[in-house]
Amino acid sequence: MVITDTFTSGYNKGLLRQAMGSKFKKVGVFTSGGDAPGMNACIRAVTRSGIHNGLQIVGIYGGYNGLIDADFTALDSHEVGNIIRFGGTILRTARSQRFQTSDGMAQAYEALRKEGIEAVVAIGGDGTFRGANEFTNKYEIPFIGIPATIDNDMYGTDFTIGYDTAINTVVQAVDKIRDTAEAHNRLFIVEVMGRDAGFIALRSGIAVGAEAVLVPETDTHIDSLLALLERGWKRKKTGCVVIVAEGDAAGGAFDVADRVKKEFDHFDVRVSVLGHQQRGGAPTCMDRVLATRLGVGAIEGLLQGRSQVMVGVINNEVRYTEFNKSTKHYKELSEDLLYLVEVLG
Repeated sequence: MVITDTFTSGYNKGLLRQAMGSKFKKVGVFTSGGDAPGMNACIRAVTRSGIHNGLQIVGIYGGYNGLIDADFTALDSHEVGNIIRFGGTILRTARSQRFQTSDGMAQAYEALRKEGIEAVVAIGGDGTFRGANEFTNKYEIPFIGIPATIDNDMYGTDFTIGYDTAINTVVQAVDKIRDTAEAHNRLFIVEVMGRDAGFIALRSGIAVGAEAVLVPETDTHIDSLLALLERGWKRKKTGCVVIVAEGDAAGGAFDVADRVKKEFDHFDVRVSVLGHQQRGGAPTCMDRVLATRLGVGAIEGLLQGRSQVMVGVINNEVRYTEFNKSTKHYKELSEDLLYLVEVLG
């Protein structure tokens, strides 16, 4: 179920820790999985909110591998100064095969125990939270997750950290591609990230006025796409853009382009794969503010005794959702946005 209560309103809560007793003294924080713009802003918020509430904050390098290897560093306000504007993550990130084993989890627990870390904030996505949930079930160390993934596919939050920056990166790139598409009367098939989810493709496709958007969540009918493109050709439309999520059932951009070329040799087709540039760059204002709210929300959640939950923002209010529900398999694309693509394409 979704836990729909918010933490105490406002952010002037310096007395919250005193009121609740000294349950924690030291809290760890790490970033895991794919990097997302805004992770640094979130690390900053966790650190400064923790210090504000009398906690020691320990940075863990390299995600779950850092837990296993005891790769720790003390974080203070100075350490996180001015990182809010940078992409990437100062704590680095990784996906850990070792943590998926019993021995790896046992080593991580021993490292946390020796360091005196009593609770952990995990900044990442679906795999990060699954690992945290399993670890807490075994060792009862409180974990709170913060959703940071450009795919925006986590249930329990309207937006994830990094999504807004990623779609703005796509929009800026495709606007430039549109210029050259119209100059040469070309059809561009643009592939964006989204192995399992089409949130990036859908929203950015609407923003750039794409003629079609192909996403994993809906059936892709190539014949319908070809018919749409042919109608545009007959109207002497100058330049077309089709956005394809990398995980679409029709294949990536190259597969779609090959099919179009096979059926219509009069199309001058080009492919552009935007790739990992979608993960980089300075976070937008929206991502910086979201990361800050969620970082503070994670610390406050721990002080309230929460564990095995993800902190998110729903309808502009902070909410907590259990790990076993905050996965990408529960969040669906907006039917309204899909309708817009159909009408405007």
